[in-house]
Amino acid sequence: MKIQLVLDNIRSCYNVGAILRTAEGFGVERVILSGYTPRVHDKSLLPHLREKLDREIHKTALGAEDLLSIYSSDDIKSDLNSLKKQGWQLVGLENNINSDKLISLGNQSIKDVISDKVVLILGEEVKGINYSLHDIIDLFLEIPMRGKKESFNVSVAAGIAIYAIMEI
Repeated sequence: MKIQLVLDNIRSCYNVGAILRTAEGFGVERVILSGYTPRVHDKSLLPHLREKLDREIHKTALGAEDLLSIYSSDDIKSDLNSLKKQGWQLVGLENNINSDKLISLGNQSIKDVISDKVVLILGEEVKGINYSLHDIIDLFLEIPMRGKKESFNVSVAAGIAIYAIMEI
């Protein structure tokens, strides 16, 4: 199983760092940062701003940010379409959406619909994946919730989803 991970419009440096650490631990091939997701080692920023972001991301990444292949996308839709043409399946992690492309991570039939090359897309912490990407996404996964809350923190959800995909 090969996984690439997209962090699109993730606001929190701490969530970004935690996701990077998790991604490195699971052997994710590449992490793509897009939208307003804080970038690590962003040379386009003034040095004092770059150092501040790097320091905040490092608090939870603990060095994973230097071990991963990380790509910064200026046009995520174009980059995702390119990956799709290369045979990657685009999989969005969502909850509370109404789509015939939605399947629960607990559903046994997931083995029949998931490919061995997955681009897992994570969206904004509250609003989810940008609607402009929904039409190119092949499949949406949701994590079944048993408590009263409707969602997990995005970094926790990323870990659950990556682990579940790796186990398929």
